[in-house]
Amino acid sequence: MTVAAHAVTTDAGAAPDTAGLRAVAARCAERTEQERRLPAEVVEALGAAGFARHLVPARWGGTEGSFRALLDAVAEVGESCASTAWNAAVHAILGRMVSHLPEQGLREIWGEGPDELFAGSIAPAGEVTEVDGGHRLSGRWPFASGVDHASWTLLGAMAPGPEYRFFMVPRAHYRILDSWTNVGLGGTGSNSVLLDDVFVPGHLSYPQAALMAGAAAGQAACRRVPFKLVNGLTFVAPVLGAARGALRSSAARLAVKTEINGGAARANPAVQTALARAGAEIDAAQLLLERAAAVADGEAAGALERARAPRDFAFAAELLGAAVDRLFRIGGARSQTTSDPVQRAWRDVNCAAGHAVLQFGSVAGVFTTHLMDGVHQDV
Repeated sequence: MTVAAHAVTTDAGAAPDTAGLRAVAARCAERTEQERRLPAEVVEALGAAGFARHLVPARWGGTEGSFRALLDAVAEVGESCASTAWNAAVHAILGRMVSHLPEQGLREIWGEGPDELFAGSIAPAGEVTEVDGGHRLSGRWPFASGVDHASWTLLGAMAPGPEYRFFMVPRAHYRILDSWTNVGLGGTGSNSVLLDDVFVPGHLSYPQAALMAGAAAGQAACRRVPFKLVNGLTFVAPVLGAARGALRSSAARLAVKTEINGGAARANPAVQTALARAGAEIDAAQLLLERAAAVADGEAAGALERARAPRDFAFAAELLGAAVDRLFRIGGARSQTTSDPVQRAWRDVNCAAGHAVLQFGSVAGVFTTHLMDGVHQDV
């Protein structure tokens, strides 16, 4: 398929089609966790759903979709399987990140279509040497979610200068290390990659500063937005879905449960309170995330929004963690069986909330500095 054909057939603005993926993800949820990566049928459904193309530029056949649509789609999948939703979000946001490569790199990667699945390990790691025409990379990069089924992996590293840069490396040039044995999000396949003196040409690399600033005016909204406005959305959207799934599962069980004293669990004020509070926490988190997505899709994000978005992502993760903790406790022993969806959501949500981007303490300072500086200027 030619690039011109992409421009004709792309469905700009469309959301990923999650119906098929949700069904397959739900059916394979236990197997996904046991195998510590997405099974082949889940990967196939994930590719068909259109997550990889969602933030890819239209000129390469991508959707150039909205962050609100991405939030909704990832959360829907997360209700069935948080690991699948995590991979869906990662593949989508990497389309946004890769779009900053030079023209030659974009042609090499998307010249045949916008649906390649990418992995990423973007925190600086490994060793970089600058050479004629590019760089040479060696070392180990951890936590590359979905790397087993990815055709390329985006790696972060400190280049000479020093300069924080990203490097796009094809599957044939690295070795995957089977290193992912996490207690939560166990099916994300977030294994490590190992490179041994691999040459990366200049057209497959770009500075991290370009990503953080967003693209120039005239580009699609999903590319113009500064990255801090959307980065945390990638990791908290699956958590929203997992928490909603846990609430649904808990309510279904407690609606028919008989307690030790012979009474109906649904009539127990403690059960009613737990479900109501968990529901309110989940709704509150969703409202925060919807506002952040709307800002990212808009045109008027300023200093306040850039300071507030990371705070809201982290606080939403805390709310969702509190909700699933509550549901796990009220479920009793039945929620603790290894195949129960509530305990799986409990592990997935708490592990996701530990991601560096969702740590409230690490983002509080930026928001409070903005707040206090603004107040100081007003008095």
